Amino acid sequence: MEAAVRIVERWLLGRLRHRTFYSLAEVNAAIGELLHDLNDKRVLRRVGVTRRQLFEDLDRPALRPLPVERYVFAEWRIRRAGLDYHVEIERHYYSVPYRFAREQVEARITANTIEIFHKGERIAAHRRSSGNGKHTTIPDHMPSAHRRFADWTIERIQREASAMGPDVALLCERILADRPHPEQGFRACLGIIRLNKSFGRDRVNAACGRALEIGARTCGSVRSILDNHLDRTAASNGATSHEPIHHANIRGPRYYH
Repeated sequence: MEAAVRIVERWLLGRLRHRTFYSLAEVNAAIGELLHDLNDKRVLRRVGVTRRQLFEDLDRPALRPLPVERYVFAEWRIRRAGLDYHVEIERHYYSVPYRFAREQVEARITANTIEIFHKGERIAAHRRSSGNGKHTTIPDHMPSAHRRFADWTIERIQREASAMGPDVALLCERILADRPHPEQGFRACLGIIRLNKSFGRDRVNAACGRALEIGARTCGSVRSILDNHLDRTAASNGATSHEPIHHANIRGPRYYH
């Protein structure tokens, strides 16, 4: 390598050192002429051929084609999947199959993709998203119980609950706020919303008011209140307040937008 540098300095740069150039194209043209003479015309004394001939006879037959895909720079990071089977990378959450919850994984991060490996096996691949604190979830990664709620979002639950009444909206808000991961409260909220089919909007709203009074946070509790007609008792006593409660530890509906 050092010999090649010396040859270039002597036969190319040395010959050009006293010339003045006014553009990069002019420099490249001058170097190209001297390089052609060096490789194609100058015969090496020891072997009796030019560098071009040596390249064609020895090097070119041994060359392999370039890879079809260009080299992609990637970073590797060790992560641990959460209870919600999502892995945090650059303030975004990417799903892995739910059976890998709490498992240590490796993330291969490129400019466009996120690949997640467990003990050398790739278990998930995602298109990279911005660090917006949101989740990218592949439906096949969900437990069967979670897949039923794939087309629901927090915004949709809030909208449906608000349409049924202020106490339904407040109870669903409390349920989502109490969970470490809001999506874990989807089952309870959807169950409460669907009670409308059996008991009607007014009764369900009154039952949610009763549940708020006693600190209940499950669909089963609301259903029990309805089955035992405790919602009507609460409504007749005027105990249920339809005014939302304001407190520093309670996230309002704007939190989910």
